[in-house]
Amino acid sequence: MSDVYDSISQGLREALDHAQGKRTLRTARLSTVAPPREFKAEEIKSIRNTLGMTQAFFADFMGVSPKTVEAWESGRNIPEGPARRILSVVQVDPAFPERYHILEPRQVQD
Repeated sequence: MSDVYDSISQGLREALDHAQGKRTLRTARLSTVAPPREFKAEEIKSIRNTLGMTQAFFADFMGVSPKTVEAWESGRNIPEGPARRILSVVQVDPAFPERYHILEPRQVQD
């Protein structure tokens, strides 16, 4: 048989043993290393500029309205929840959107 078949078969046997009380599965608890931090207006604008995005394009990328990005960058409002996490990720790794195919790779102009 194939390695894939053997692996699936072994997994099914282990699952059956667990269901019958013959095996205890290893578990792990995960927690976030740090909660997403707050960002100042200047930081948000800097992140957007580092990514080379207009406010409208950045809004589309973040899943918010252009008015929301404008409010963030003027300091009238602050990002919450998932937006803060995304900002944290792209601040550390500006190539993240392209690497994970969230954005198409940029075409280099001659």
